[in-house]
Amino acid sequence: MARVIRAGDVYDQLLRGGFDPSEWFGDDWHPGYRVAQHGRRQVNVFHDGPGEIAGLDQYQAELQACGYAVVPDQMPGGHRRRLHITKP
Repeated sequence: MARVIRAGDVYDQLLRGGFDPSEWFGDDWHPGYRVAQHGRRQVNVFHDGPGEIAGLDQYQAELQACGYAVVPDQMPGGHRRRLHITKP
């Protein structure tokens, strides 16, 4: 069973890995990652801006190297891609 995980820990790990978080500048996103808590045992990671697939692939490699379990997913209806992050 997965252990408790915090969005802030995943955010910090990606930041330490050299990735930039996304920022909203009034009318457009500055490309980067965004994390969202999904219950006690899962965090979702999104890439905002262009290069979604490449960005998610890089985040996946970084987080797996740090020992997180990462499952790529796409929101229902063909919407945004995301990564489900858990601690094994």
